[in-house]
Amino acid sequence: MARPKSEDKRNAILDAATRLFAERGLTAAPTSEISKQAGVAEGTLFTYFETKDELINALYREIKLELADAMMSDFPRKKKVGTRLRHVWDRYVNWGIANPRQRKVLAQLTVSEVLTKESRDAGSASFVEFQTMIRDAIERRIFRNDLPVELISKSLAALVEATIDLTVLNPSNANRYRDSGFQMFWAGITK
Repeated sequence: MARPKSEDKRNAILDAATRLFAERGLTAAPTSEISKQAGVAEGTLFTYFETKDELINALYREIKLELADAMMSDFPRKKKVGTRLRHVWDRYVNWGIANPRQRKVLAQLTVSEVLTKESRDAGSASFVEFQTMIRDAIERRIFRNDLPVELISKSLAALVEATIDLTVLNPSNANRYRDSGFQMFWAGITK
């Protein structure tokens, strides 16, 4: 009879993969090294993830879920759209600064050809409430109605990433970058 899988071992493998992918990239990080850094046998890694591609997909889903949790926890549902959007903005910036490895790996994973549609859909599912807020703001004519929802989302991500990059390079201007970046975004999407 097979032993039950351990959540601790699974997490150790995902943590090791995050470290190695951040340091070396997706293709240059062998499963043997991931196993070694996770403190498990390589065969154990394949007990949890049948292939490296499966590991990559699982890691993508985990990081997206973590990001969504950071952005949407304590979401001020009853506040004005601007307040809710600023909440998402600030939480995204905070997550990116606090999690440089995950952020770097997520950027690699997002463009990876091994991500399945199921993983991309699962990653997006965590942001349904955010997408609904955008659609509602468009319908209520708070946001421009000539902009596709996905362009608004991608624009937010791009400006947040720029804000994080600048903040990391020059922390003394963190508040200025955060406020200016948000104002640029808000001015671009509102009527």
